[in-house]
Amino acid sequence: MILGVGLDICQISRMAEAIRHPRFLERVFSEEERAYLESKGGTAAQSAAGMYAAKEAFLKARGTGIDSLGLDRIEVLHTPGGQPCYRLSGAYGELSVTAHLSISHDGGVAAAVCILEGEPGQGKE
Repeated sequence: MILGVGLDICQISRMAEAIRHPRFLERVFSEEERAYLESKGGTAAQSAAGMYAAKEAFLKARGTGIDSLGLDRIEVLHTPGGQPCYRLSGAYGELSVTAHLSISHDGGVAAAVCILEGEPGQGKE
């Protein structure tokens, strides 16, 4: 059963400025995500904007918005083929949900959609 759908967009130029600040990077992105962004070189801001939008989309799909559980606990990783996927940890990791993710970039923005699947009552613990 679909529990929720979330959509978010993020301006890439805004993210380019934000990722220049180590505190922002540490608060929002896990160590593995930061290493991925570092590997992206000149496209790091585009990737970071997509990943940030994906985190927001997940929270919107849950129906909670930003909470105190930590954005770095909603990791956006990539399969060997490059497909984005979530890895949830902390309290998010205890949720009994499957989270589907799609990210796109165009015209200076990144957009992400998250679809949460699970049993009724799950996803908002």
